[in-house]
Amino acid sequence: MTIFSIKKFTASFSDCILAYGHFDSIHPGHIRYLKYAKEKGKCLVIALRGDFLVNGKNRFQFPQSERAESLNLLSIANHIICLEGDELYQLVEKLKPKMLIFGKEFENTNDVNLIKAINVQKKINGDIFFHAGEINYASVDLLSGSENELLQRRRSQFLVAIKRQSIDKRTLLSSLEKWKSSKLLVIGDTILDQYAACETLGISAEAPVLVVRELAKKNYIGGASIVASHIAALGAKCDFISVVGDDEAANSVKKSTNLINVNTNLIVDSSRPTTFKKRYVVENQKLFRVSNLEDHLLNKDIEEKVINLIIEKSKDVQGIVVSDFLYGFITPKIMETVYAMSSKYGLKLFGDLQCSTQVGSIKKYKNFSLLCPNEKEARIALQDKDSGLEILSNTLITQTMSERLIMKLGADGFIAYDRDQNGNLKSQSFPALSVNPVDVSGAGDSLLACMGCGLTSNQNMMTTSALGCFVTSLAVENMGNIPVTSNEVISKIESFLG
Repeated sequence: MTIFSIKKFTASFSDCILAYGHFDSIHPGHIRYLKYAKEKGKCLVIALRGDFLVNGKNRFQFPQSERAESLNLLSIANHIICLEGDELYQLVEKLKPKMLIFGKEFENTNDVNLIKAINVQKKINGDIFFHAGEINYASVDLLSGSENELLQRRRSQFLVAIKRQSIDKRTLLSSLEKWKSSKLLVIGDTILDQYAACETLGISAEAPVLVVRELAKKNYIGGASIVASHIAALGAKCDFISVVGDDEAANSVKKSTNLINVNTNLIVDSSRPTTFKKRYVVENQKLFRVSNLEDHLLNKDIEEKVINLIIEKSKDVQGIVVSDFLYGFITPKIMETVYAMSSKYGLKLFGDLQCSTQVGSIKKYKNFSLLCPNEKEARIALQDKDSGLEILSNTLITQTMSERLIMKLGADGFIAYDRDQNGNLKSQSFPALSVNPVDVSGAGDSLLACMGCGLTSNQNMMTTSALGCFVTSLAVENMGNIPVTSNEVISKIESFLG
């Protein structure tokens, strides 16, 4: 790969594809876009916008030289050409690319320079496309290298991320210590997860059905209850309010040792069972899940008890975590109370809404300190399957008026969005540090807990996000939800950063 200045560029490339952008903080959305462009021809050239000054200050977080080096480390493009400013049309005239490919965000651009570039491309009969890259929700990384190679690649990505944010090991360890000063209230649906270990007996002779024999089973708390348990295990103080049924599953939740350090307030609602999910597992592979649940809204008496508890507990906390699995616990009146308590006591609000099997929209949460949707949930909420991640995230932040955002990307990690002193959004992509996880079902819960602990201790968003990489990597190492402890995070940091 070569890096040219547009002034010194004189070469000619056959079958050339030209991509364009500022690539200020490279994230998986950019990689999707560049990989899509790469597939369209033999030679991919990236036109990199120059540094753009506003009142004498760089508009971008990082200078062009650093942005070019970050693109170079991706090893996707054949050549990078650094523009002085935004004179893309001059490069199109010189290069005469076969295709000029923009991200979807430029499709309705009013930028004079980009319009000039498009007109030049049309004059030479070249193709023009607007594409954000192929969207996927699963990883194929292990097909392109060994587990160790992938681990080293993600470690390098993480080191680049924390260097950009001026974060080091000492910062991470001292920040983790501050979590002891945090006190949070968690509200949401309680779930009891049961894992049944089985052995395969074969295929039934009566029908093409897999036959297994159950060998052992184990219960784990899930939903909002595991979020509360993570918070306590990570060193913060935690109150927890939820509703359970009058059943054996509720007794299991109440007896859980994982809730020992949590001030737990479980209200019994005999009109609904405790949400119970049973997963059948063979050789660490989940075959299927059976759920026993009711998702109707709480009745007025139960709702009133929950509201009174929220009012009581909000006096002594710094933030409220809303863990909504859409099983009826988070009612409109409960949210009215949450907003009222936040306003009265200046509490931070943290929200996650999981709609993998239920119908819901993260957009119903407004003016939160932090929202943590995954990409699919965000696309469902915005009814947008085409836009790139940057547009998707910015649109969601605008429509929810959220102060900050974590966009979860599964095996690709997550993107953290924060605001600078002037209220402008800035972002940083963080990789998933676990290459071959055992069970990913609780990763989002552990990340929500981590972000709540960090931000209520007035910690920097990006530092908390970096710690979130370690917390989530530990959470997915076990089958079933097990709270991640602060000591485990410290050990992980020490071994990872040396």
